[in-house]
Parts: sequence; C-alpha cells; structure tokens
Amino acid sequence: MDFLGLAKRRYSVRKYQGKKVEEEKLMRILEAGRVAPTGANTQPQRILVIKEKEGLEKLSKSANVYGAPVAIITCVDHSAVWKRPFDKKKISDIDVTIVTDHMMLEATAQGLGTVWICYFDPQVIKKEFNLPESFEPVNILAVGYAEGEAASPDRHDKARKPLEDIVFYESF
Repeated sequence: MDFLGLAKRRYSVRKYQGKKVEEEKLMRILEAGRVAPTGANTQPQRILVIKEKEGLEKLSKSANVYGAPVAIITCVDHSAVWKRPFDKKKISDIDVTIVTDHMMLEATAQGLGTVWICYFDPQVIKKEFNLPESFEPVNILAVGYAEGEAASPDRHDKARKPLEDIVFYESF
C-alpha cells in the first residue's frame, strides 16, 4: 500500500478487542519511533510502554485508553531538546509528535488500531510512572486490535477541508 492509502486507512479507534498485541508488531512500532527525525538529531523522545494490567490501571487514573491492551506514552526529555537559535523556540512537542505519528502509522501498517490521546493529567502520569524531573509526557498512543468495522478511507472527502481552502502558493 502506498503512503497516502495508509494515511487514509488510519482512524481513531475507541473500542478494542481483548487480543494482545504481538511482541514483534510492538517492536516494529517502537522502531518506527526510534528512526523518526528530530531537530538536530537530538532524539529527546523517551517512550514508556504500558501493557501490563497494573500499569494500565495506573494510567486510567489520568487517561482513557478505551480498553487498548497497549498504551505508549511518548515523553520529551527537556535536557535533550534543540532550540531554534533565532527565537530560542524549543521544538520538544514537534519532535515527540513526529515520533508518535511514525508509531501510529506503523501500527496501522501492522493491522492495528490506534487513538492519539492528549487529554490526560501529566502530573498524574509523572507520579504514577516515576518520570524523571526533566521528562514531560506529551502524547499517549493507545494501540490494539480494533473492535467493529474500520472507518472508510473515503471519509476524508467530506471530513477534511478541500486543498484550495488550506494550501496557498507564494503568498497569503
């Protein structure tokens, strides 16, 4: 499948089967995160995989992962982030988001469903999972086998704005 087909096949899954994610599929997902580009190749991502019952219960104090058997908490290590020299902008969220996106798309390629979660209490995650002081949880990716029918790849024709509304050439 080509990339655009893969991107259109991916959708937010909010109900999962009880089936476990195979270790080889999880490792491919994590490898996709490892090879993701980061600013100045600083690689500030720190990835916390939650797949045991106890960990998922702790995570439920902060976030709803919709019954997914695996949750990947993508954190940034602020001590390793590149800053743009002109305005000192830290690109931590950008780096970690690229990593999360790579993992999400690899999960889709592996026949798994995902939902990207940003609605969580970061302080609870820091406490429950003993995150070091310089670590900040940025995204959670719930991963598993989707329950029910997949969303249609054609949904983007109606759910997304047309290119002419979002793309400009040479000037606004």
